[in-house]
Order: sequence, then C-alpha cells, then structure tokens
Amino acid sequence: MASKQLQQPSLEDAIEASGIDPADEPSVGWGWHGHANKAFKVLGLFFAAFLLLMMIGNHESRIEDWYLGIFAALIVFFIGADEYRARNKWHR
Repeated sequence: MASKQLQQPSLEDAIEASGIDPADEPSVGWGWHGHANKAFKVLGLFFAAFLLLMMIGNHESRIEDWYLGIFAALIVFFIGADEYRARNKWHR
C-alpha cells in the first residue's frame, strides 16, 4: 500500500532551487517568496481605478477629487516604478 505521507522538500532544496541567498531574504525557505508580485500589481491597479471611479458623484467641493486623483496617481507611479526596476535590473 502506498504511503499517504507527502514528500516535502527540505529547506536546503528550496533554497537551492530558488537561487536566493537566505541571509538576504529569510522567507525563501517558506516557499512563497516572490510569487505574489503580479497579484499585488493587479490589485493595486484595481484600487487605483476604484479611486478614480469614486470621483463620480454628487460632490459639492472638489477637494475630495484631488485627494482621490493624487492617491490613484501614487499607486500607479509605484507600480510603474516597480515594473521599470524589475525589467531593467540586469543593468545594475
């Protein structure tokens, strides 16, 4: 009868497969290191669009629109800066 126990890779195997030094990135041994980056970017763009959609409404003053626009622009700027850094890291 086959064993029902799963074969878990060791910490050393995970570190070797990732190629990342655990002194720099301690989370590499947990197995989730760097996998959520794309999801965070998509979620950030969703929230930036949500902030811009909140500008539609019955506002008497437009101060709220300035804050919503500035925060949406900051989100898009940081996502763009991260994407630029990720695409050009071979220049370092």
